[in-house]
Amino acid sequence: MQTGPARWLAQRAAQLPPTLRGLLWSAASGALFCVLNALMRALALQLDPMQAQFLRYLFGFLVLLPLLARYGLAAYRPRHLGGQFLRGAVHTVGLVLWFVALPRIPLADMTAIGFTGPLFIMIGAWLFLREPMRWERWLATALGFVGVLIVVGPRLSGSGGGYHLLMLASAPVFAASFLITKALTRTEGTGTIVLWQALSVTLFSLPLALPVWQSPSAAQWLGFALCGLLGSAGHYCLTRSFSVADISATQSVKFLELLWSAALGWMLFADVPTQSTLVGGAVISAATLWVARREHRHTPPPVRPGQP
Repeated sequence: MQTGPARWLAQRAAQLPPTLRGLLWSAASGALFCVLNALMRALALQLDPMQAQFLRYLFGFLVLLPLLARYGLAAYRPRHLGGQFLRGAVHTVGLVLWFVALPRIPLADMTAIGFTGPLFIMIGAWLFLREPMRWERWLATALGFVGVLIVVGPRLSGSGGGYHLLMLASAPVFAASFLITKALTRTEGTGTIVLWQALSVTLFSLPLALPVWQSPSAAQWLGFALCGLLGSAGHYCLTRSFSVADISATQSVKFLELLWSAALGWMLFADVPTQSTLVGGAVISAATLWVARREHRHTPPPVRPGQP
């Protein structure tokens, strides 16, 4: 039961337009995933990426077990079990591509390449979910993509270009996973989706981890436990954003993750942001702030109690 500040925050959030709430949930998930990605990159430099992938999702599942014990299995029983495992299988394919490239490219580059995902998501949401596509959403995403090209373009011709392309290949796969998630939010609760994603990806990743297994150190076990907590919290925020707003409306705010990733890469791995990263980040931030204001204007104010 919510009391004090939590209740006040919940009441204030309920008064916000759905699109703005979706953008805030998406921004929160982006901040959590940036910290998660930095920690996962450090761990993937020490262990095989396939083992790192398995342990990240294993702990993502373990941190949810207290909720499962408290509310019971019935509270998390999915209505579409096949859809949950389909989402897990698709997400696992994207993760394999992503984890192989993760230790070999800077955090800012990894995040920037991931921003091609909104293009695939918007097209898929328009084609398969029949979500409306206003010109502001297309323009904001196009401007954000231009910013990504400014950041990534000069690096594709270097020695690590193959890993950049491998990371790029994961973007449409993750987009398909997120579209399945959006479809599942119509019949499944947020907690159910997050729990079954962690379980399904863990099961699909286990056969990949066993052949390369090595015993983690105590510090590595602690790191993966933290990754599990960050990952489950990030997926919860992301799923909440999908449940309260059009998936295409929440994508533009993800471009702020580039700035956060560049800062973390500089602090943790001495990855100094280049001029192209800073210029591209400025373009991305401008597009994000602009579309947030436009979406707020297009959304009608919420109906308060007592209003017709």
